[in-house]
Amino acid sequence: MSLTAPGVGHPVRARIRWAQNGVAWGFLAPYLLLFGLFWLYPITDALWLMLHDTRQQPALWAPLSNLSRLWSDPMLWTALRNTLLIILLQVPFMLLLATALAVALASPNLRWRALHRFALFVPVVVGEVAYAALFRLLFNDQFGAVNQWLTSLGVGPVEWLNSPHGATAVIAIALTWRWTGYNAILLLAGVQQIPADLYEAARLDGASRWQQFWFITLPRLKNVLLFCMVLSLIGTLQLYAEPALITSGGPGDATLTLSLYMYRQGFRMFDFGYSAMVAWLIVLLAVLGALIQFKLVGRED
Repeated sequence: MSLTAPGVGHPVRARIRWAQNGVAWGFLAPYLLLFGLFWLYPITDALWLMLHDTRQQPALWAPLSNLSRLWSDPMLWTALRNTLLIILLQVPFMLLLATALAVALASPNLRWRALHRFALFVPVVVGEVAYAALFRLLFNDQFGAVNQWLTSLGVGPVEWLNSPHGATAVIAIALTWRWTGYNAILLLAGVQQIPADLYEAARLDGASRWQQFWFITLPRLKNVLLFCMVLSLIGTLQLYAEPALITSGGPGDATLTLSLYMYRQGFRMFDFGYSAMVAWLIVLLAVLGALIQFKLVGRED
């Protein structure tokens, strides 16, 4: 039996396949349109801007101009140092706390487990503006609740927002409060995948809780921990909202981050070419940091 339609040279199966592909592409079209408009176009436009000197009108083709400015820009190095300092202060402590919370949430003796999980996840859904305003009030040097509590303990008020170390600490505390629960939920999913038979066998062999955590829980959480580490690194390299809304990058640029500096170059100085170069520097650092973590943590024993 012939599979060709009368008077037509194309097989029927080919027509059906073309129709099926057309339906599939029809469903994909809205996503591809949004992807091209809000993802692909900004990336290609940033590449174009990066290779031009936008301080002149019209923009001048100067492929190495913005790159050379990176090495001689002291403010960029300040922003990079501040960003790396926040990463070193906040990410390890947050992941350590998230791991401890994940193990505690997985305990069969814990009551109201769902309520505890919900409470840990709530900070993620709180709006950035709202929680930034909350932290500004809590750590206000004059009438903040934190300083009032410290004064009642006899420690005395601390200059949180008006000193470089204090402002950096506030940013790290705010990030820890916001993202610890999110990472704890991810790690909890990993803890729940560990077979209970391993813990039962360890208890029969006389292993303590610490030994069970060190030799069973932690090795089997390696991949989830790596995932959380990479996400935390990328997120902190893009840190903008907290320094912009809580400390405004101050005092004295002590909390100026790469993303905040990128914003200032683009939308205050209107130097979009150099701003795009800083954006691509952030991308490069994120990729490099992820590769290093995969090399050090993700390797097989």
